[in-house]
Amino acid sequence: MTSSSAARNQHLDELRALMASHSPPIHALLIPSEDAHQSEYVSERDKRRQFISGFTGSAGLALITTKEALLWTDGRYFLQATNQLSDRWRLMRMGEDPPVEVWIADNLSDEAVIGIDSWCISVDSAQRYEQAFLKKNQMLFQLSSDLVDEVWKDRPPNDATPVIVHPVEFAGCSVAQKMKQLREKLQHEKASGIIITALDEVAWLYNVRGNDVHYSPVVHSYAIVTLHGAFFYVDKRKVTTEVKNYMSESGIDIREYDMVQLDVSLLASGQLKGSAVNGSLHMEKDINVAEHSKIWIDSNSCCLALYSKLRPDQALMLQSPIALPKAVKNPMELTGLRKAHIRDGAAVVQYLAWLDNQMQENYGASGYFSEANGSQKKEHLEIKLTEVSVSDKLEAFRAEKEHFKGLSFPTISSVGPNAAIIHYSPEANTCAELDADKIYLCDSGAQYLDGTTDITRTVHFGKPSEHQKSCYTAVLKGHIALDAAVFPNGTTGHALDILARTPLWKSGLDYRHGTGHGIGSYLNVHEGPHLISFRPSARNVPLQASMTVTDEPGYYEDGNFGIRLENVLIVKEADTKFNFGEKGYLSFEHITWAPYQTKLINTALLTPAEIEWVNLYHSDCQKILESYLNVQEKEWLRKATEPITASS
Repeated sequence: MTSSSAARNQHLDELRALMASHSPPIHALLIPSEDAHQSEYVSERDKRRQFISGFTGSAGLALITTKEALLWTDGRYFLQATNQLSDRWRLMRMGEDPPVEVWIADNLSDEAVIGIDSWCISVDSAQRYEQAFLKKNQMLFQLSSDLVDEVWKDRPPNDATPVIVHPVEFAGCSVAQKMKQLREKLQHEKASGIIITALDEVAWLYNVRGNDVHYSPVVHSYAIVTLHGAFFYVDKRKVTTEVKNYMSESGIDIREYDMVQLDVSLLASGQLKGSAVNGSLHMEKDINVAEHSKIWIDSNSCCLALYSKLRPDQALMLQSPIALPKAVKNPMELTGLRKAHIRDGAAVVQYLAWLDNQMQENYGASGYFSEANGSQKKEHLEIKLTEVSVSDKLEAFRAEKEHFKGLSFPTISSVGPNAAIIHYSPEANTCAELDADKIYLCDSGAQYLDGTTDITRTVHFGKPSEHQKSCYTAVLKGHIALDAAVFPNGTTGHALDILARTPLWKSGLDYRHGTGHGIGSYLNVHEGPHLISFRPSARNVPLQASMTVTDEPGYYEDGNFGIRLENVLIVKEADTKFNFGEKGYLSFEHITWAPYQTKLINTALLTPAEIEWVNLYHSDCQKILESYLNVQEKEWLRKATEPITASS
């Protein structure tokens, strides 16, 4: 047993002792992945589920009972969780095993008490659990403190990194404009105010950014906006003079982060008053306050702790009115995203050209272009190429680009069997060395002031098998089919998901993740409310012009290899010959630029239209990126984008 797993076992025992001594005794403890803002990616100090279980994936839920420890996660992480969980844990596969609330209702005793940190669970989840628990009169109990924090003795501190004002030249829309539109929606719904808890929504609304969460330029904060005032709840140590003046000019009161619960109570009783003055507020003076008694929350992102301060009949539980305006990019954001993806594509090409050279020089690989047999690693390598060392080089290429602010998620740099772990995260001391005879999958992205990027390319520096080629080609066919889709307004990502899977299904293949997610404008790399997926939630929001979404089908063979191809797309209006039903039609514009490895393509499996698509994409790649490259890199890209033919 390793020292880390022994420590986790001890923490598990300590946690159970706290549960037993609690009043009332806690029969089971829920430990979500999320923080107090229901974030997907959380700060180091909020990784409670990771601390107690050892599972490092971004999605999952732990349940500790008096005798068992269980972890639920989705298909992206089945293999990773199997590898990381100790034998004291049981993996529960979402979509295959019963959901956590069903398992609790079926397996725990009548009147069992299930503890939860009410800050780390959404209203939606809490109400779903409570409904399931009625079966045996079980109780979801809101703990006054998080029990995991009590056993986490070396929990990372709360850093005070400064809030940053995000300039309108990148945001494309002023705070005043956004607040005006938000208040119009409040009036329309007869709401007196809204509680905004999602970090990217606060950042987008107030045009601020921060460094509180790795890879996501957000600041730990809340916002309350009423018809007459606006409030920003943040650790005041993070507030510079510039931010203080900016907020004052925007009519926004700055309050301490932990005052939000008290202020929600004041909001509920109609007593929340602001001191900031904003000339745009005179429009509300004739509003009948009695008619505007509702308080808007998004029950998917608002935590139970804040919801509990409202009367149930007072809460207007609708999707956040910020979600859609944030997802539908304005012209300046779209321009920025296009520019950011060009610079990012140049970095990826520089990386692939460098890696190709390194693999040939150090590992005797046939290289990116050749399928010659055999490879011979040098006996005494000065610098060994590992999954981590090469991904660091990719980051270095990106760091040279204008407006670079960091990565948008941990780079998935994966060789051979590791590429089959969908959200694999290599670590320096345990990661694999590169291998000329195995597939290499790299899923990466960056944060730039003018946009967020996310790209995946899969390559082989030796001789790929015919099976690997046919699998890669099936993934590419699905990737092209989605990219080329034309569809009527009102279509959801649930309806489009099948396009990317059909070429795989024809061979009896598939993948366990969604096909596309929204992407932020120098914000979160995963952004809703829309998505392209088989999951029912993808039915909720139709795609609209000016949304961004990824196109990323894949195929994974456990213990062998993984393939994924990913571009970012912008939804745009389509120019169709007809307009049935007067709906208007939509299509996609791809803004990601990096070649597909043609030696992995079995062109006999492509249609003439697909071959034309690849050749046009490659031609555009060369024209768009060459001005960013040196002579050797240009030559590499010229060769990488040579036209393919059906007989090649």
